[in-house]
Amino acid sequence: MHFHIDAKDGNARACTIQTAHSTIQTPVFMPVGTAGTVKALDSYDMRTLLQTDIILANTYHLYLRPGDEAVGHFGGLHKFANYSGSFLTDSGGFQAFSLSDISKADENGIHFKSHIDGSSHYFTPEKVLDIQYNLKSDIMMILDDLIALPAEQSRIKLSIERTTRWAEASIRYHRDMQQKGVGVDQNIFAIVQGGIDKNFRKLSATQLTQFDFDGFAIGGLSVGEANEDMYDTVAYTVPFLPSDKPRYLMGVGTPEDLIENIERGIDMFDCVMPTRNARNGTLFTTFGKLNIKAARYKRCDEPIDTSCDCHTCRNYSRGYLNHLFRAKELTYFRLASLHNLHYYLTLMREIRAAIVAGTFTTYKKDFYAKREG
Repeated sequence: MHFHIDAKDGNARACTIQTAHSTIQTPVFMPVGTAGTVKALDSYDMRTLLQTDIILANTYHLYLRPGDEAVGHFGGLHKFANYSGSFLTDSGGFQAFSLSDISKADENGIHFKSHIDGSSHYFTPEKVLDIQYNLKSDIMMILDDLIALPAEQSRIKLSIERTTRWAEASIRYHRDMQQKGVGVDQNIFAIVQGGIDKNFRKLSATQLTQFDFDGFAIGGLSVGEANEDMYDTVAYTVPFLPSDKPRYLMGVGTPEDLIENIERGIDMFDCVMPTRNARNGTLFTTFGKLNIKAARYKRCDEPIDTSCDCHTCRNYSRGYLNHLFRAKELTYFRLASLHNLHYYLTLMREIRAAIVAGTFTTYKKDFYAKREG
């Protein structure tokens, strides 16, 4: 991986990340393709219509179905999904923790049962990397010890201790495997934990940055805490991360969350929100959210957003999308998902341009003014 800071405006950064498969300009939003596909869309949509350079897939889901060895048989995710951009794969720890009826972490990993068939499995730091070697993702997230919040101080402390031990095991294993010719073009990111406790966040970041990871993520946020608590935690944590490596805030979030955290120094984001909300009838626009289910749009011949040039807005009306949603036509999912992801990706490109021009503060004010208007 090659990483370069192209411009800064305050703490906001415009950077370039070069992987084996694509050149990624930040700030960047990564569409979530959990099972190797962004729901309702295919690789043509992602590369040609949306011009994405990186998407996220999930180790847990691909390990269980179709199996990482099956994906490896096809040459990895890029060939399996016919996607020429980069893949980032989450470690699967969060899903093992949240989707399993029975999951338990010990000193060496996480025991869990499949949400599909109830079969028993065990993720260790080495195991999740072996899975990701088969997937051949460009960026691999390491296993971390996740906990539900709120939690006792002693449990958060244990989580950080385990996460650091697993991080050390992960980086050692990965460098050894690279010496053997495995994962040579794959990069590895660590995940800072600690809830919204600043002392724990500092402790986790300080411990993890002792190791030579290719990038660092902030995890365990956007899980129900107040927005200001999330923003304060990010602002406090960022200075403890290396300035010469990518910073990734996991699972965030709304357009407002993106702009606020970019202002605090974050480079990379992912979230299911644009596609999930699209499927449920909520569309993102420059003036805020629009509920396409509303009866008032039945005869509306305007596009979703008159300032949007996505495939959907250039070709279809609110009235047509209202009809598709109410008729439960599958085409709706594609058109709505294309629009919402186009909005997110365009927002990132506009913010990058503002950072490069030194006008990020003005852009942020205009962003909120349009919503208030």
